[in-house]
Amino acid sequence: MQRTATLVALILLVATATSALQAAQPAKRPPNPAYAQIKDDPSLPRVLLLGDSISIGYTVAVREALAGKANVHRPAANCGPTIRGLEAIDEWLGDGKWDVIHFNWGLHDLRYKEDKQQVPLPEYEKNLTTLVERLKKTGAQLIWCSTTPVPEGVSPPRKNDDVIAYNAVAAKIMKDNDVAVDDLYSFALPKLAEIQKSANVHFSDEGSKVLAGQVAKTIVEALGEKK
Repeated sequence: MQRTATLVALILLVATATSALQAAQPAKRPPNPAYAQIKDDPSLPRVLLLGDSISIGYTVAVREALAGKANVHRPAANCGPTIRGLEAIDEWLGDGKWDVIHFNWGLHDLRYKEDKQQVPLPEYEKNLTTLVERLKKTGAQLIWCSTTPVPEGVSPPRKNDDVIAYNAVAAKIMKDNDVAVDDLYSFALPKLAEIQKSANVHFSDEGSKVLAGQVAKTIVEALGEKK
């Protein structure tokens, strides 16, 4: 009888310890739907979105807006700064044919680390030029997406004056390479109070849908030109 009681007590002790351990572990986040693998409809053109968390935020809504019009893909990753782009661009492009590539780098490049930008402007210009040259080799219709505005008080530190300067450099590169521009900066600027989070570079869920409408519109126009 005593042996049975001891065994029961031991089982209860193990069960309690296991429950406590499970409770202490952080809950796993559900997979981001923006990272979902898309099964292509072979009758539709293929579109690739490249960009940081701003583009991640509008990816699903762009897919919904272009349902039945295009297969919309993106890497299962934050594309980060141009230095990350240079490392991973071949992987992100893969072996398939792209009809339209809508792309952006900048928000991570101009982020401050130890009182200077992560990727200073001259290096950004060089890196972005190299990336555009690589993207042009795909034969896709390219669309550069300007970096969206930065409000005051964001962390990690960023300055909107830098956004303007980096966008200006990018605009010159796109003009020199005959690349179309989706000026999401100018599109978002007058709407920031309604669509952007406070002291945050990111947008509300509804704000991301607003951006998605502009992105989808620009892609549809590019697909029409490609036809």
